[in-house]
Amino acid sequence: MSNPRVLITGGAGFIGSHLAAYFLDKGNDVIVMDNLLTGDVSNISHLFGKPGFEFVTHDVTGFVHVSGRLDTILHFASPASPIDYQEFPIQTLKVGSLGTHKALGLAREKNAKFLLASTSEVYGDPLIHPQPESYWGNVNPVGLRGVYDEAKRFAEAMTLAYHRRHQLDTRIVRIFNTYGSNMRLNDGRALPNFICQALRGEPLTIYGDGMQTRSFCHVSDLVEGIWCLLQSDETGPVNLGNPTEMTIREFAQQVLIATGSESAITFEDLPEDDPKVRQPDITRARELLGWQPKIELTEGLALTIPYFRDKVEKTDREVAIEF
Repeated sequence: MSNPRVLITGGAGFIGSHLAAYFLDKGNDVIVMDNLLTGDVSNISHLFGKPGFEFVTHDVTGFVHVSGRLDTILHFASPASPIDYQEFPIQTLKVGSLGTHKALGLAREKNAKFLLASTSEVYGDPLIHPQPESYWGNVNPVGLRGVYDEAKRFAEAMTLAYHRRHQLDTRIVRIFNTYGSNMRLNDGRALPNFICQALRGEPLTIYGDGMQTRSFCHVSDLVEGIWCLLQSDETGPVNLGNPTEMTIREFAQQVLIATGSESAITFEDLPEDDPKVRQPDITRARELLGWQPKIELTEGLALTIPYFRDKVEKTDREVAIEF
């Protein structure tokens, strides 16, 4: 009997690349599709040559064709960091709308299970804390973050429309702050920014007063949660993230301790519509999937920092050679 066949759009990105490796290890054949707008082939280079792995360079906002059968489609194609979706606002909206439509159409054609990567950003700057899946959110549709927030909200609506209208077997995961190897340096998110600054001995930049909160989930926990969601029958959105909440100031201190850095901390203005709080209510994930994160932040940082150290040293050497 042949292996299950999985398509991962955006599979050269941070989370997508971890999913590709995980599904291969689970005995699936994996096709990664990515236009490399924000993804990086280096994230999946170790998978080239492995039996059952295939990489296709393609933009999913255009016509998507895959020969042969598909059992599962994981739709992870989208810019995901503030720097990226503010630099590529139109592309972000297109991949959330047109890209989701094309991926859903392919799933319908192949009679494949479909999982949408959504985000905690659908809750906007929340007025309910922690955030349950039943909360409709507090989103500014015309703000700088609106292109990402609304793209994902639209993608959720379209996914459930295909489920209701065409009986497509769908899943929606709302991903809260996640970290680990394969993140890009200085991508606008707190963790890569803080780690890179700490490793270089630069001041850690906190936006606002640093009392806004976040909850950080290691990517290995997230990937296991996604696997559990796919094995379930749950078609409604499910939060996946670590419910341990901390302020950005506290997080900066944890990074300084983990890196052994003596960097100072500086403060700059808070960006528009930056959420004041962010903490997942994972009751549904616990009850429906039997899932909860296992890796505490100290352990997760110890797993992640060597990756960033290697990347920072390599990047700094290349810069020095250029000059």
